[in-house]
Amino acid sequence: MSSLSSRPGFSLDTPNLDQTPVQLIVNLNVSLIDWDSIVLTTWSLFSSVQAACGNMAEHFHINTPLLESAAMSKRVGTTVYLKMENSQPSGSFKIRGIGYLCQQLKSRSKGFVCSSGGNAGMAAAYVTRKMGVPATIIIPSSTPHSVVQRLKDQGAHVKIVGKVWDDANAEALRLVKTEGLSYVSPFDHPLIWKGHSSLIAEAAASLGPNVKPGAVLISVGGGGLLCGVVQGLKDVGWMDVPIVAMETVGADCLNASVKTGRIVTLDDITSEAKCLGAKTVCTKAFEYSQSNEITIISEVVTDKQALHAVETFLDEERVLVEMACGATLAAVYSGVVHRLQAEGRLPALLDPLLVIVCGGSNIDTEQLSILKHKLQTK
Repeated sequence: MSSLSSRPGFSLDTPNLDQTPVQLIVNLNVSLIDWDSIVLTTWSLFSSVQAACGNMAEHFHINTPLLESAAMSKRVGTTVYLKMENSQPSGSFKIRGIGYLCQQLKSRSKGFVCSSGGNAGMAAAYVTRKMGVPATIIIPSSTPHSVVQRLKDQGAHVKIVGKVWDDANAEALRLVKTEGLSYVSPFDHPLIWKGHSSLIAEAAASLGPNVKPGAVLISVGGGGLLCGVVQGLKDVGWMDVPIVAMETVGADCLNASVKTGRIVTLDDITSEAKCLGAKTVCTKAFEYSQSNEITIISEVVTDKQALHAVETFLDEERVLVEMACGATLAAVYSGVVHRLQAEGRLPALLDPLLVIVCGGSNIDTEQLSILKHKLQTK
């Protein structure tokens, strides 16, 4: 087999290992002319990325599909790509950051405790079961019974405390002090943000070097996904890409903070999107919203708009997601994107939208019917 560098039409620039893995992939200039070249080039690329990443620990999340939605693209007049985080083993993006955090803490932990509205708990329960470490998941009474059962099926010890996540979190912090358990925040830790950033790296690799999103659409609860997305955008050199951060009325702690210019704690969570139900956004997410480093557009939709988005997504894409995810989808289905274009806050000629389909572990057909009945009577 002849040397790759001597073959006509083939060039492989020496990678700069100071780059992120995605930048390595994007910036490698490769022209392939036969199968043995492909094999050697793939191995060389893998080795370079591995060297840049260092000693990569096993991870529990999967590289989720990036799908083009013809129906949503037609609605907004630009290509819409869906990052399908609902297909994660635990049902949401949460497994990325929580899996990474638990790996880092495992060697010095006798057990984990996680407060959750559902998705973080599912991620923690799945990961700790795989690691063989006990976990206690503290959830509020608003958590659907089906989620409680799934947490137990993962082998977690489940405690129901209080009405909203903040109540459950207070109990989790008490157990850290009294029982010496390792605390797993559902959203507020740098290791969690680092883990979440991997979804942007995957999206960039899937889109390739010639495609950059016109905006990234996400939901915000406590702000962990927002922080991870910002870190991911920084890693791939996309800090000029705006983030549209969606919340529902009654679970809008980021929007309330952005409006007042300081961190605001909501009196209560009144939205049915319980997985967005943190009364206070994490400090780092708020700091990003105030920074000139990146554009974060905070928007709010009603529960009815979020539910309408869930139902439309089910009809058009044949995928059932929860209300928290419906808040993101409502940016398309309820005309938020078009309004932002009309206001000049997004370009009139918009590059492709990257929509983070954050999860669906807190929904089933029974829960969907309950939500429809509740919101019809409001």
